[in-house]
Amino acid sequence: MPRRMTMTEKILAAHAGRADVTPGDSVWVNVDVLMTHDVCGPGAIGIFEEQFGKNARVWDPARIPIIPDHYIFTADEKAHRNIGILRDFVKRQGITYYYDPEFVSMQPGMPNPYRGPNNTTYKGVCHKALPEEGHCRPGEIMLGTDSHTCTAGAFGEFSTGVGNTDAAFTMGTGKTWLKVPPTMKFTFHGEIPPYLTAKDLILAVIGDIGFDGATYNAMYFTGDGVASLSLEDRMTLTNMAIEAGGKNGICDVDEKTLAYVRARSNRPDWTVYEEDAGAAYCYEKAWDLGAFEPLVAAPHSPDNTRTARECSDVKLDRAYIGSCTGGKITDMIFAANILNGHAVKIPTFVVPGSTEVHSDMLRLNIFGQPVGTPGSDASMANSPAVHKSIYQVLLDAGCNIGASSCAACLGGPKDTFGRLNEPIQCISTTNRNFPGRMGHKQAGVWLASPLTVAASALTGLVTDPREFVSTPIETGGAGLV
Repeated sequence: MPRRMTMTEKILAAHAGRADVTPGDSVWVNVDVLMTHDVCGPGAIGIFEEQFGKNARVWDPARIPIIPDHYIFTADEKAHRNIGILRDFVKRQGITYYYDPEFVSMQPGMPNPYRGPNNTTYKGVCHKALPEEGHCRPGEIMLGTDSHTCTAGAFGEFSTGVGNTDAAFTMGTGKTWLKVPPTMKFTFHGEIPPYLTAKDLILAVIGDIGFDGATYNAMYFTGDGVASLSLEDRMTLTNMAIEAGGKNGICDVDEKTLAYVRARSNRPDWTVYEEDAGAAYCYEKAWDLGAFEPLVAAPHSPDNTRTARECSDVKLDRAYIGSCTGGKITDMIFAANILNGHAVKIPTFVVPGSTEVHSDMLRLNIFGQPVGTPGSDASMANSPAVHKSIYQVLLDAGCNIGASSCAACLGGPKDTFGRLNEPIQCISTTNRNFPGRMGHKQAGVWLASPLTVAASALTGLVTDPREFVSTPIETGGAGLV
């Protein structure tokens, strides 16, 4: 009789052609999707061609999406060169899904941004573009040459980052070798309060177990508290599994997941796996969301967590809203609801996580409805905010809004939008705050939710968002289908 297994174990067993697997087993598995981008793609391509031959063909050109996103808006010539390498490879191999920043030329200088978010083949941050473009499905194995590939676990799949050598092998064979990770179970009870987002939840987890507390473990997020989250907020949970050392993060599949995948998937079939009752976990912990407070992670580690209230005397120089963690459309709605009708006190940089998010910021109001359409709260039907886009609300508040990209999340060249080029203090919706992560090695990065970042932008101090929000923020159909 097959052993009782977790979702992660079931997915790995199925892809290994086995009835069951046990943590610690090493198995060859078939890979469904391999993603790469402009930073690691050229290296992976180089190894592939060195090991398989210059004229070798990839295992399946329809299963290798290539999504440039990291060093796009820069004059750095090596960054432009990387785009050229990707274009050449895509042409030679006939790669089906390549999202080209067509505005990047091989000429010196800063590229002009895309003409508009709906008039470009460029898609923005890979981890947001992958589900938008139909590459995420329950029950699959996704690899990516980026540590935050674990984001896609929100869709009930095994998704993890790999190095260039492993990626090159998969390019040529469609397979990889994995050790089955033990699973840690994190249960959240209750409905999420209006002053919290999933960023607060994952910071609590990392604060409890440490930045290495889940090393090579699967992190399973469950409970009615996770069920109450939007699909985008679940992506925030799984996105930061790697900040605890996790091999992957994964959530249960429900109708929210399936509605999105049915509308978006570029393949017709997938398999939904569920945890077996009695499956074994190497660690378990549960939280009551009603007892949570908004959190921040102080410099210089994601596990250096404190309540926002405890840090109210921390003076800030900058706020940053963006990245695969905090640049989704629901993140923008959360921030815009707090900033609406106010002016920021410190420079505040906003970077949409994808060109679709950028488009939605222009199309939707702060209630998640098309501009001109009120939300469900009748008392707000005549609010001027009904007739303003999210983008306009942020502009009116004094935010600097950039084009979609990874931008300053990982520092990048010195001309990167929002980069910390001085030893300043920044509160950010990003995922890492190690020294130098967003630029200057002496800069301090305070990780927080979009609600806390927006509230802090208005005061210039780390600020508990409960000072500005007490009722649920509507998101309408934003971030769904």
